[in-house]
Amino acid sequence: MSSEVPGVEHRDPQYFGYYAQLQHQQNMLQDTVRTSTYRSAILLNGPGCFQDKLVMDVGAGSGILSYFSVQAGAKKVYAVEASGMAKKMEKLVKAADTGKNEFLKDRVEVVNAKIEEPDLNIPKVDTIVSEPIGVLLFHERMLESYIYARDNYLKPGGALFPSKGNIFLAPFTDATLWSETMGKARFWEQPSFYGIDLTSLYKDARDEMFGMPVVGHFDPRSLITTPSIFDAYPVDFSTVTTEALQDITIPFKWSAQYTGLIHGVAGWFDLVFAPPPYDQPTEELGTTVEMSTGPAAERTHWQQVRFLFREPLAVNATQTIRGWMRCIVNDMRSYTIYIQITATDSEELLDPASIDKDTFAAPSDDQPLQRRGIWELHEQTYNYNYTPGAMPDHKPEYSCLYEPETRLDNPLYQQQQFNLESVNVMDDYEDFVN
Repeated sequence: MSSEVPGVEHRDPQYFGYYAQLQHQQNMLQDTVRTSTYRSAILLNGPGCFQDKLVMDVGAGSGILSYFSVQAGAKKVYAVEASGMAKKMEKLVKAADTGKNEFLKDRVEVVNAKIEEPDLNIPKVDTIVSEPIGVLLFHERMLESYIYARDNYLKPGGALFPSKGNIFLAPFTDATLWSETMGKARFWEQPSFYGIDLTSLYKDARDEMFGMPVVGHFDPRSLITTPSIFDAYPVDFSTVTTEALQDITIPFKWSAQYTGLIHGVAGWFDLVFAPPPYDQPTEELGTTVEMSTGPAAERTHWQQVRFLFREPLAVNATQTIRGWMRCIVNDMRSYTIYIQITATDSEELLDPASIDKDTFAAPSDDQPLQRRGIWELHEQTYNYNYTPGAMPDHKPEYSCLYEPETRLDNPLYQQQQFNLESVNVMDDYEDFVN
C-alpha cells in the first residue's frame, strides 16, 4: 500500500460549504445529548479549566462551545472557524453591542481561518474545546486539526475538551437489513429489463451495495455480543499523534452470546471530558463527564454505523470471534475500512499491516470460515427502520438469535433477564425526539 497520506484540501470547498449552512448547524445544536453534554463538561469544570483562562474553540461552527466557555468564566475565547459560518458567528457576537447576549461583549474573537494556516494571531491558550467528531469518531478527519491545535497552541499541562474517545465494535445480526441490501443488488440480475440484459453489472452492484456503511440507530438486542469498556479501542487526545490517526488498526476478540448469523460488524464511540493532568487523572481537580453514542444510549446525530458482509458468517454460542479492523485515511476526508473476521481458532488471520486492497476482499472457497470486506466510510447509506419501544416483549429468537440451553435452564440468568427487561433505557425517547 502507498505510504503517501492523502490530503484534504481539494475537499475543503464542499466540506466548509456544508458547515456554513445554518440548517446543518441547527441539526447539531438540536442534538440534546451532544449539546447538553458539552455544556455540562464546560460548566462543571469552569473553576479549574475556564475561569479567567484563554480558550480556543477549534472548528467553532455556530460558536456554541465558545459561548459556553464564556459562561464558564473564560477571559477570552478564540473561535477558529474556516467556513462562512464565521461571518454568522461574528454577527451574533457583535450583537452584544446592541444588548443581545451582553455577556459575550469583548470575550469572543472570531478567527475565520483553518487552524493549520501559518501565522494566526492567536497566543498559547490554557484550554482547547472542539467538536471534531464524525461517524465512528474519526470520519471527516477533523481530529487531525484538533491535534494540530493541541501541538501548536496549547500551553503545557493545558486542558482538552473532549480529552478521550473510545471506539466500540461488535458483531450483529440483521437478516432484514441484509435482505434489503441484497434486494437492491438483485435489480441488476435481470436478464431482460425492457429488453436489456443487466446481469453483467450484478457483481458490481453487490460490491457497491455491500461496500456502503449503513448509518442509523439499530436495536441493541441484535448484537451477538455486547462489548464492555474493556473491549474499547481508546484514543487519548492528549497524546495521540496525527500519524497514528491516519492509519488505525483495531483488533477484536469476542465470545458469542448466541447462536446465529453474523451479518456484519457495528461500530460507535464514547467521548470523555476530563480535566488535566491527563498522565495522572484525579477527580479532585474537576469533574469527568462522559457521553455514549451506543445503540442502548440516548440517540445522537452521530447514530451508529454498520458494515455488512456480502455473505453472513455462522457462529455458535460461546465460540470465540476474532479479527481486526484497519482504518486508513483517504482523499475524501474519510477512511477506507478493512475488516477480517473468523469464528474459529483454526483460521490464520492476515497481517493487517500488509494487506493488498486489490485482492483482500476477493471471494474464495478456500476460506469458508472467515469473512473479509472493504468499505469507504464516506459512501454512507442510511437505515431508519428501528423505533425504540416498538417491541417491548422482544425475545432473542425473534432476531434469529438462539441462547444456549444451559443458559435457559439457569435460574440466576433468568432473574438477571427479568431485571434487565424491567429497565427500559429508551424510556425518554419520546421526550428526546419531541
